[in-house]
Amino acid sequence: MSVKAFLSKYVAALAVAKTKKWASQPIVTQQRTFEKLIRCAADTQFGKDHGFSEIRSHADFVSRVPVRDYEALKPYVDRVVAGTPNVLWPGKPRYFAKTSGTTSGAKYIPITNESMPFHIQAARDAILHYIHETGDTKVVDGKMIFLQGSPILEEKNGIQLGRLSGIVAHYVPKYLQKNRLPSWETNCIDDWETKVDAIVDETIKEDLSIISGIPSWVQMYFERLQEKSGKAVGELFPNFNLFIYGGVNYEPYRKKFEQLIGRKVNSIELFPASEGFFAYTDSQQEEGMLLLLNSGIFYEFIPADRFFEEDPPRLTVGEVELGVNYVLILSTNAGLWAYNIGDTIRFTSLSPYRLVVTGRIKHFISAFGEHVIGKEVEEALRTALTDSEAVVSEFTVAPQVAPDSGLPYHEWFIEFEQEPEDLASFALAIDTALRKQNSYYDDLISGSVLQVLKISVVPKNGFQEYMKSQGKLGGQNKLPRLSNDRKIADFLTKLL
Repeated sequence: MSVKAFLSKYVAALAVAKTKKWASQPIVTQQRTFEKLIRCAADTQFGKDHGFSEIRSHADFVSRVPVRDYEALKPYVDRVVAGTPNVLWPGKPRYFAKTSGTTSGAKYIPITNESMPFHIQAARDAILHYIHETGDTKVVDGKMIFLQGSPILEEKNGIQLGRLSGIVAHYVPKYLQKNRLPSWETNCIDDWETKVDAIVDETIKEDLSIISGIPSWVQMYFERLQEKSGKAVGELFPNFNLFIYGGVNYEPYRKKFEQLIGRKVNSIELFPASEGFFAYTDSQQEEGMLLLLNSGIFYEFIPADRFFEEDPPRLTVGEVELGVNYVLILSTNAGLWAYNIGDTIRFTSLSPYRLVVTGRIKHFISAFGEHVIGKEVEEALRTALTDSEAVVSEFTVAPQVAPDSGLPYHEWFIEFEQEPEDLASFALAIDTALRKQNSYYDDLISGSVLQVLKISVVPKNGFQEYMKSQGKLGGQNKLPRLSNDRKIADFLTKLL
């Protein structure tokens, strides 16, 4: 055992002990976080506007601070971007994480000196929890690759800005620098396809033990490796034993990954965003990710089925229940207050608090009142694949409200690596699994309002063509699993 591997066991034990301490008193931990956030921001412009000095309880906070998304918070953010200090948080942010917005163009999410360390600590602790549970210290001896955005940062009014993954690249610990791939120069390549080819050339003869990235883009990397070498990824990298991912559900990709790798590998799911690092897999045996209650973030949860009410309930961790879909609301030490990031989650455990991401509050299909969410379509596809030889590369779902003939239906656009022998039976299997999960959808099928879903087979690389057309090929960009309109569907239909 190497010195690094030996030390990793000791450091992992310390990290797990520290986690257990705050996880065993979740309500107290969140209350302390809440009080500290309010106290620190009381003299900011936002704090003065919302009477932070008078807030004594969560109820006070709810009465004074409404839930906002980026567009609603933008007047404050614009002042921060302009260089004004003490607007949302004391002083100025250290960085802006630049993301693509929907109605407001580019979004600038502040990252402060107080919030940045938690992004790094959480990613580190996820690996340490894995080492502590499995005893697999060999992962720290091999090379590690993180498929991420360019680390080149711009400057705006004295504050550096870039993609979150590019910002985080500046914080790789010195003891990992020799193990980390790709090189700085390769990471700086802007064009994703050129970058992937360069990464393949740089890594194909290395000893990789950890590979990390969004599944859809890691899949592209794996395919290029296989094309160039003629070997399975697991044969190229015999010590590759840990896949770290985030951003999208891994399950729809798992079968394809195991085919490309040639064997099963353990995985860790992360739940990071520009707004904060919220959760990670802390156990290979338990479902869900550990909610990070001690990371400078105060969480609120709004039941998803009541989110669009005029005054929906805003619950704290002590008030949530298992199995309910909640919209995640954040107040953070980066100066976001009652902020709706748009993600929906469901708790799988309340001791400790573990969750799964179920989708986006804006990404759903309810063209007919069915309220189908991302987690349901992913689970339906997973169920259908269990008894099929089919292998799916990518998919998305949209409503077909006005077909040329017959009843309306949900149209599934699927890019197969290997098509099922009977496409109609495969569609029926998905439909049956979806009906079991969603009673509204089941009622619409039973009542002959909708017909059984239909599958449109997308040609190879069709989804990559769509993402390229949107300027979102690679990096941290993700394809929506569902849309309540046909914008994506119309592009894909032209490829059929």
